[in-house]
Amino acid sequence: MIRPFLIALTLIGTSAAAQQKVQIGPGAMLRGLDKVNGQTVDIQLQNGETKVVFGLDVALGECRYPADNPTGDAFAYLTIWEKSKADQLFDGWMIATSPALNALDHARYDVWVIRCITPAAD
Repeated sequence: MIRPFLIALTLIGTSAAAQQKVQIGPGAMLRGLDKVNGQTVDIQLQNGETKVVFGLDVALGECRYPADNPTGDAFAYLTIWEKSKADQLFDGWMIATSPALNALDHARYDVWVIRCITPAAD
């Protein structure tokens, strides 16, 4: 009897989170990691901009954050490919608080979202 109640409670919580109002930030702060030498770099991208992070080209489509909590979770749409190659390594949404949920799969480099650029964070 308890189990169906927990499942219903989980679904209600998931539904409420899915309906959260979001704002679109003008850009995002990302962090890149070279797994071979341990070097990290932070970069700021504007929506629609592409920058080089180590040996990768990283394009930011859009960054969203909770409207009622600008310093809360960030959701960024990224497209990542190796420099000078056409095949995409990653194309989708990355979530700042859950980078492993939808992560870049690369042997040497890692890229993840730190936060959206917001009026409070400028």
